[in-house]
Amino acid sequence: MGFLTIGELARRTGLTTRTIRFYSDEGLLPPAERTHAGYRLYDGESLARLELLRTLRELGLGLPEASAALAGRSTVAELARRHVELLDEQMRVLRVRRAVLRAIARTEPELDGVRLMKNLATMTDAQRAALIDDFWNEVNAGLDINPDFDAGMRSAKPVLPDDPSPEQLEAWLELAELVQDKDFRARIRAMSEAHAAAREAGETMDEPSSAAKEQWLGWTARATAAREAGEEPASAAGQELAAEITAEFGVSRAAAAERIELNTDTRAERYWQLMATINGWPQWPAQVPAAEWLAAALRVHS
Repeated sequence: MGFLTIGELARRTGLTTRTIRFYSDEGLLPPAERTHAGYRLYDGESLARLELLRTLRELGLGLPEASAALAGRSTVAELARRHVELLDEQMRVLRVRRAVLRAIARTEPELDGVRLMKNLATMTDAQRAALIDDFWNEVNAGLDINPDFDAGMRSAKPVLPDDPSPEQLEAWLELAELVQDKDFRARIRAMSEAHAAAREAGETMDEPSSAAKEQWLGWTARATAAREAGEEPASAAGQELAAEITAEFGVSRAAAAERIELNTDTRAERYWQLMATINGWPQWPAQVPAAEWLAAALRVHS
C-alpha cells in the first residue's frame, strides 16, 4: 500500500477529514510522511491505528484513554476493564433514574414528591432499614405486642443487591411510599391494638405454627377454588369452610369473621409482596380475596 491522503483515509474509514485532521493535530495519528507542499500522508499502519482509534472511541473511551492505549502506556484489556466499571456505574444510575421516573408516572406527585422519590431511590441499606424501623416504632408504640411477633415483623428489612433489577427498585419506592402513608399506618396501628387487646384477654398471640399456616393455606385455596367456580359464600362449600374455621378457632362465627377481617388488608399484604420482591424472596400467595370470601361465609348465619 502506498501513501494515503487525508481524503483517501476518510473514504476508507468512513470518518470525516475534519475528525482525522483533529486526531492528527492531537498527536493520536501522526502522519507517516509529508509532501513537498507540507500535506500529510498516511500509510497502512496509519490506517490500522485509525481503525483502532475509532473502535476505542465508539466504545466510549475518552481521548486520554485512547491515547494511552495507542502509546502503549495501557493495554486495551486494562482500558476495557476500567471502562466496564464506568459503564456498570452509569447503568446503575440509569436504572435508578428509570425507577424514579416510572414511580413519578404512576403516582403523579407534586414537585416535593419528585425530590422525595429521588432521595428514596438513593438511600443506603441502613437508611432503608431506619425507615422501616420508624414505621414499626410508630404503629406499635405503647402496645403490649408479643415480643417474638414484634421481632419477626421488624426483622424483615429491604436490602437491595448491588445491581438491583428495575422491579426491585420500583418495589422499594412503592414500599417507602406505603410505610409513610398516614392511612396505612393507622390501619396497621389498628391491627396492633387488636393484637394487644387479645393478649390482655389472655391470648398469647404467638406466631402461627407451620401446621396452622398450612391449614390457613388450605382454607384459602378451597375458598379461591369456590370463588373461581362462581360459588357464593352462602353455598355449601362456604358453609362447610365456615364450620371448620369456627371449630378450629373455638369462637362464634361472628367473632371468627371479625378476626379474619381485622387481619385482612390489601395494603398489608402488598407490604410483604414488595418486601419479597426487593429481597428476592419467594412470593407468598395472594390471600385477601379468599379471606374476604371466608369472612363473608362466616357472616351468612352469624
